[in-house]
Amino acid sequence: MWKIRSRRLLVAPNLTVARPTESQLIAPIDCSKAKILHGKDGNFLGSLHYCRLDLVHLRRSLLLSISNGPPQLYFFLGFYCTPESLAALQIFDLMQYSSVSKSELRSKLYDKMERDLDEKGAVFLKGGETSQSLSLSDIFTIKDGSVTPAANPPVRANVLYLSTEYSVPIFEAVKSIFDPYFDKAIWFQNSSLYHFSMFHASHHITPIPASNIEIEAEVAAVKSATEHMCRLKIVLDRVILTSTGVLLGCWQVISGTDPVTIRAKLRTALPHAPEKQLYDAAILHTSFARLLGHPKISQTLGRSSDELQPFHELVARLNKQIRGFEAVVSELWYVEEYDVLALALNGRMKVRKFPLGCYSS
Repeated sequence: MWKIRSRRLLVAPNLTVARPTESQLIAPIDCSKAKILHGKDGNFLGSLHYCRLDLVHLRRSLLLSISNGPPQLYFFLGFYCTPESLAALQIFDLMQYSSVSKSELRSKLYDKMERDLDEKGAVFLKGGETSQSLSLSDIFTIKDGSVTPAANPPVRANVLYLSTEYSVPIFEAVKSIFDPYFDKAIWFQNSSLYHFSMFHASHHITPIPASNIEIEAEVAAVKSATEHMCRLKIVLDRVILTSTGVLLGCWQVISGTDPVTIRAKLRTALPHAPEKQLYDAAILHTSFARLLGHPKISQTLGRSSDELQPFHELVARLNKQIRGFEAVVSELWYVEEYDVLALALNGRMKVRKFPLGCYSS
């Protein structure tokens, strides 16, 4: 529910505020021209109302997200500010979206993802889709009993990178628990390429062709956006196995710029990107491994008439070992992938690395 908190507006004397006309509300607007406000902690503070954002598609004035204290969304309803006056605007408490916090949104999302295996079964054992609506045959071939990646046209992705300081301990835990039970029918994510997908400038569902000049313009825009993002301190909320066979680490944010905010910034920086992105705006997840077959039954992994029981048991063991693991994320990568899921499958790619430009208090 929406709850009115205050209508107090702190503005500069020369600020002009006006109601938008109907034509302004429905006319297409170039989001790249919208001016953006940023807080000292780097979080997204505001954009013109007519600039469509990934997390909410509202044609309503300003969207504010302030990370100090409980996450909050603010809207200045029914009005808009001219680009000339926007920079002078200071809004701190107009209307608060108080139903759920971003962490609660993530928890609900992870709860749903966790039920996926039980609700749909082990689809990956039948060659089902992966987490990006690709079939297993689209991304893997099995030759002589070994799994190898398949080729595919390129995409352009923006991801947060998890350094080996944190990824290697996770990789070792995953491998020690799962490797003994799968005879080559598993693909472990390269520990030097653990990442969190944020936003695609082009993806396989909606390809957006771009020349080299246009790609370099995207790179420059992303670099500029990262200067207003703070490094994230995160904690592993849980590990889940999806019905498509992807072993996922699902994370929560302790401090820093929230993924919702990061995606909003990237949406503004990349106005020609696909309207429909691959993931929920709040999600913060990384792939640890991909399963392609049944586990071997042993004395330590009991037999059961339930096909899913061995998978649940292995996931429970991994959660017991690494749940609550903390990490710091300090880089965003712009990646041109020349093979399908190149980051996940050690494919060909071109990477531009950008440090997140501020520190959260």
